[in-house]
Amino acid sequence: MNKIAIMTDSNSGITQKEAERLGIRVLPMPFFINDELFYEDITLTQEEFYQRLAEDADISTSQPSPADVMELWEELLEEYDEVIHIPMSSGLSSSCETAIMLAKEFDGRVHVVDNQRISVTQRQSVMDAIAMRDKGMSADEIVDVLMREKLEASIYITVDTLKYLKKGGRITPAAAAIGTVLNLKPVLQIQGEKLDAFAKVRGIKAAKKTMLDAMEKDIRERFAGSQVNLAAAYTCTEEEAGVWKREIEERFPGYELEMDKLSLSVSCHIGPGAIAITCSRKIEI
Repeated sequence: MNKIAIMTDSNSGITQKEAERLGIRVLPMPFFINDELFYEDITLTQEEFYQRLAEDADISTSQPSPADVMELWEELLEEYDEVIHIPMSSGLSSSCETAIMLAKEFDGRVHVVDNQRISVTQRQSVMDAIAMRDKGMSADEIVDVLMREKLEASIYITVDTLKYLKKGGRITPAAAAIGTVLNLKPVLQIQGEKLDAFAKVRGIKAAKKTMLDAMEKDIRERFAGSQVNLAAAYTCTEEEAGVWKREIEERFPGYELEMDKLSLSVSCHIGPGAIAITCSRKIEI
């Protein structure tokens, strides 16, 4: 039986420390802050990122260099027979397509999974891959399952400020100004490929209700007859995150709720103070 390495990128929210505990590798995503290069969870912590965001620094995301990706694969292939690499969705970054192209140089030993997920749902794909590998499934079998299930996930997010959506060109300056005056909170969704508008409501209370209602509908209709992994994510304070967690648990009793910080690549576009709820269909292994 081939020895399989599992690898992802820091968009999954899996830290270097946690990766070590899980026995996987995490490729750190690069960020440019005022034209200086940083690597997530290596030379850039969550705290430092939000501090620079608050200072209105010029922050932009980038994709890992081909050399960094291939070097990590080569290192893993010295110990393992095959590598399964689970990067962020190709709909949100070109890094996945680049990795697919690079993998052609490795004679079928590197499998890049474009399962179109990000943050907590991407993390779940990694955990599923680990479980399938440990059960004895082959790399091809694991990839087939992850690709089959790739769109069986939902993420709903609301933001605290429209500033970063305006900065990223997702809303116009005029819409941001009106929205701020009227206390409008956009609810965004990620259903596979990209970040889309879902609803626009007044106030955080209405935004939370909209997200909870949407998730309940998904569980009841879209995932009818299936069990789901329920999770929450945030860029807000730990105290606000705790309140959000309790609200989800009250709405969905009986679920084991995972709670995690949103990855910096998402945070860069939505800013601090955001909260999210996610689910993905449980894979029967």
